[in-house]
Amino acid sequence: MELNENTLSVLKNFSGINQNMLIKEGNTIKTISEARNVLATAVVEAEFPQSFGIYDLNEFIGVLSLVDEPRLKFAEEHVVIGDSTGRSKVKYFFSPEETLTAPQKDINMPTPDVKFTLTNDTLNKIKRAASTLGHSEVSITGEGGVLSLSVVDNQNSTSNVYSIDVDGEYNNEAKFNFILSIANLKILPGDYDVEISSKLITRFAHKEMNVQYWIALEKTSTYGV
Repeated sequence: MELNENTLSVLKNFSGINQNMLIKEGNTIKTISEARNVLATAVVEAEFPQSFGIYDLNEFIGVLSLVDEPRLKFAEEHVVIGDSTGRSKVKYFFSPEETLTAPQKDINMPTPDVKFTLTNDTLNKIKRAASTLGHSEVSITGEGGVLSLSVVDNQNSTSNVYSIDVDGEYNNEAKFNFILSIANLKILPGDYDVEISSKLITRFAHKEMNVQYWIALEKTSTYGV
């Protein structure tokens, strides 16, 4: 089998969430962070013929780059990664499932209290502001049908704040301050439909790729009606 750029981009992104991975038979890839506060799933174009474990996903991706147009041939305990000519190959051994951190079950997203679209441009602005200001969290609040995404230091009320407004859907009677750790926003570039629940969970669904992320809110988040 071959791995196209779509599948490789997902693997590279997921390696930023967790460096080890259990890939199941089929075309759905899942990962979960060691802290279990970020879960990601993707339906890719590659169809894996069997389940196998990778202990160091970055190393595995690096091995794929050692050969031209990698072709994968699976055995029970390893995969042979060969080039397009068949002259160059790498024998790469799998890791036991018990050594890996893998999702145990899917998340059933609760009824969302807030919905909005997060564009790639807005996400990049938030990340740049966080880097410039040295802040690690984004605060999501609403007033008059408009959501404000603010890069803040919630421990310092006099700290500098960057904010950007987006259109959103929510109960106008509600008062909320949802807090996300920017370090957990390790998502692929693109535009996303975002849902937020007062149960302290968010869902980011990519608009063009079949990729979703469930990211836990910080416990300092508040919601009331």
